[in-house]
Amino acid sequence: MLKVYNYMASGVLLTGIVAMLFGNALLGSQELVQTVYGSPLRWVLALAPLAFVMVMSFGVHKMSSGTLQMIFWAFATVMGLSLASIFLVYTGESVARTFFITAASFGALSLYGYTTKKDLSGMGTFLFMGLIGLIIASIVNIFMASSMMQFVISVVGVLIFAGLTAYDTQRIKQSYYMMATGEAVAKGAIMGAVSLYLDFVNLFMYLLSFLGNRE
Repeated sequence: MLKVYNYMASGVLLTGIVAMLFGNALLGSQELVQTVYGSPLRWVLALAPLAFVMVMSFGVHKMSSGTLQMIFWAFATVMGLSLASIFLVYTGESVARTFFITAASFGALSLYGYTTKKDLSGMGTFLFMGLIGLIIASIVNIFMASSMMQFVISVVGVLIFAGLTAYDTQRIKQSYYMMATGEAVAKGAIMGAVSLYLDFVNLFMYLLSFLGNRE
């Protein structure tokens, strides 16, 4: 599991660095903001991380662990570019504060999932259905633009990804130690890191909607 956490933490760090650098570039250039977010490029930045996740998920059995690792680093980099826009919306101080709150919360939830004797597998279906509902509600609210609905979505999002953090940690722990070969273990560590990374990033974004101070 240590490899899983190392990959996950390194991915989050890489994403954070890229987001800060690109975010500062955006803050210093209105022309760059217009180029990125006033063109179809904004959809590329928004959807590219999803494409990387799909490539890793569906291609994991065909790729070598080295290839999978390179795609993971590329994914973390592109995610940083995608998240850079938060610095246009929220103050840097509130982003940093929310990051540390997320890190502490994630650590506690993951520790619970790792150490608890309780079987959390029963939460899987409930959390998955909740996630589907969350995605649908988020798409609907793009057109409705309801602040109240966005508040509810954010609350539910925090709860779902808090639950997924504990659930995924236990699931990864159980499957990780069942892998026999070195190559399988290496791939399992990367894919486990992807799951926890996504839990962290989504938990951070939903918390930021509460705790972030707008520019």
